[in-house]
Amino acid sequence: MDRTLDDRDGPGASGGDPADPARHLGCAGGTVVTALLRASGLSKRYGGLLACNDFALAVMPGSLHALIGPNGAGKSTAIGLLSGEIAADAGNITFGGSDITQVAIPARVKRGLTRSFQITSVLPQFTALENVAVVAQIRAGHSFCFWRDARDDRRLTDPARAMLDRVGLGPRAAILAADLAHGEQRQLELAMALMTGARMLLLDEPMAGLGQSESQEMTALLAALKGRVTILLVEHDMDAVAALADRVSVMVSGRVIAEGSFADMQSDPAVREAYLGEAG
Repeated sequence: MDRTLDDRDGPGASGGDPADPARHLGCAGGTVVTALLRASGLSKRYGGLLACNDFALAVMPGSLHALIGPNGAGKSTAIGLLSGEIAADAGNITFGGSDITQVAIPARVKRGLTRSFQITSVLPQFTALENVAVVAQIRAGHSFCFWRDARDDRRLTDPARAMLDRVGLGPRAAILAADLAHGEQRQLELAMALMTGARMLLLDEPMAGLGQSESQEMTALLAALKGRVTILLVEHDMDAVAALADRVSVMVSGRVIAEGSFADMQSDPAVREAYLGEAG
């Protein structure tokens, strides 16, 4: 059974304003570390629906930061704003210290910010190896239409094989993506995202549709990536969040209402009332 925020006692409420920039600075050896990704005052309205309302978030470099909340909280909209798939009505986004609010998706990917998951987006008619090599080819600046000429180019296939090994799909390199199990397709999509050279991954529900063993495999894979690449994880699987997240932000009605460790969020009165529908 998946964990819920009720399953364990926490050490205490997080306290403070989750949007306060002072809450998003860390220290490493006495040096102040600033956020790799920062969103401030992001808003997005669809007619009468305010999907994101003064959304604020800061993700520290090398961390795995989880964004959780009930269905309809606006999490996928927030990820869409951060990735560039959705244009913000207000607010700004910085990545690596540069404002990317108006930057197009390809340029964000080139800077190292890549979105993956929620909807599997592999190329089903290509093998696992070819899927990853296509990304390597595009990253090298070649048009997709030249793929057939580059199919056997070891400058592309060697790093693609290494990436498949990294995500545990090495033995499945020659299998068509359409013939991979759902969990393997998720692993393949992760390999493709990493092949872009991402400094940060925006992962939208990577556990969705996975069985228990597949979820455990994906959790282990993401755990192995911690510290190597920064990750913002949107996820409903609380077992995975508890196991992986360095920090958790809780989103309700389009905005972050609390932030801290997973244990902090379990005992935060605002989270319990808004997320669980309980009074403190």
